[in-house]
Amino acid sequence: MKGASVEKADIPYLSVTELSRLIEARQVSPVEATQAYLERIDALDSTFNSYITVCSDEALEAAGEAERDILQGNYLGPMHGIPVAVKDQLWTRGIRSTGGSRLLTDFVPDEDATVVANLKRAGAIMLGKTNLTEFAIGGPHQYGIPRNPWNTEMRTGSSSSGSGAATAAFLCATSIGEDTGGSVRFPAAWCGVVGMRPSWGRVSRYGVMTGVWSMDTPGPISRTVEDAAVTLSAISGHDPKDDYSWNAPVPDYRQALDGNVRGVKIGLVTDHMNSELVDGEVREAVVKATAVLGEMGASVEEVSLPLTSHSLLIQTVLMAVEPALNHRDWVRNRLGEYGRELRIGHLTGSIMPAQAYYKAQKLRSLVREQILKALEKFELLVLPTHGKTAQRIDDQPVTGKHPVMGHTSLLTFAFALAGMPAISVPCGFSDRGLPIGLQIGGMPGGDDTVMKVAHSYEQATPWHTMNPPNA
Repeated sequence: MKGASVEKADIPYLSVTELSRLIEARQVSPVEATQAYLERIDALDSTFNSYITVCSDEALEAAGEAERDILQGNYLGPMHGIPVAVKDQLWTRGIRSTGGSRLLTDFVPDEDATVVANLKRAGAIMLGKTNLTEFAIGGPHQYGIPRNPWNTEMRTGSSSSGSGAATAAFLCATSIGEDTGGSVRFPAAWCGVVGMRPSWGRVSRYGVMTGVWSMDTPGPISRTVEDAAVTLSAISGHDPKDDYSWNAPVPDYRQALDGNVRGVKIGLVTDHMNSELVDGEVREAVVKATAVLGEMGASVEEVSLPLTSHSLLIQTVLMAVEPALNHRDWVRNRLGEYGRELRIGHLTGSIMPAQAYYKAQKLRSLVREQILKALEKFELLVLPTHGKTAQRIDDQPVTGKHPVMGHTSLLTFAFALAGMPAISVPCGFSDRGLPIGLQIGGMPGGDDTVMKVAHSYEQATPWHTMNPPNA
């Protein structure tokens, strides 16, 4: 390929969009890009602990193939030659897939998750498998706690924690997480990057270790909205192996990013905004963000969704019962190999009355109906992604509540319960220099509108241009 237009050490700081243009123009080779990321991982990931497994040999081999294809004129599109990271909740053929649990330390699948297969089909290069909480359900990390690039004494969020840290620390160009109740959006908010939960069914779940089957969905964690759009286009699509995946054409989500939000009707969800769940500086940042959207021509009004207050209760029941059922054989025979929190969660879910699960599902349908009713008036709903900025790693649970999740995470639960798309985009920083996330949600199938408004806001503000001090 032609000589690189950027220094090798600078390649990881390029966006997917920038890097793909250089690769297509043959000014940067996929091998060079992959080497640049692997060198950073080798030098820095001992600090961030974002990866469980790094696939150096496999990545370099795939990068060589991508380079040969491009030189032969077989350029596949904007993900071709792009180094990515994948949450270790997804199967990867020939590469161990632990699910963040010691039960699967030596598990090596013989096929790829469909998302991984789609990435490979698009020409992406998998750098490795990122860290997560055990089986992405909650509790502690069994492979060490990922650290936040904005402050390494802080956590990175919930289960897709390694993907959030790796993306923010420039240890991958873009990454894949999985969002059950907020595990793509939450790490994105705390790590100062973009996290997109697609509409449920837009992305196949085949080969994704199940938490709550009716809520789980893989999604991108990226440094910009455009990068998330490119990644989402690559991983989306109908999959015969997942009966619940949509049999509909996959759009090029970048085409929606036209910067025009004039006339878009946005509802600012006020529930909890003035409660102890949302810190004052988070509230202020979100209000200022909606003001920016208003200045750009969007119509912003306040809206109340009182039933969303029950989201935590509903999520708690679903996250207890369904994983306990999915893991029932291990619960019976290998319970002691789980971490303490997950042992307790599985035992609780195993004895929870059926009527509790039934009532939770009925209440869930009411929450969904209320959100859909609001979306008859508004095209989008906005609220904080999380009510707090990143919390310290050494914070301990209080009265049995997880220090990270707790009640404040219910801000992400409602869209997940309703199967709707939602994105987290940076909207400011706390006094301690920690990122704050703005959450934007829309109608099922309205992923393009969600990203359109998020991109417009992103480009009108400086937050996406700021880099963590430790990266």
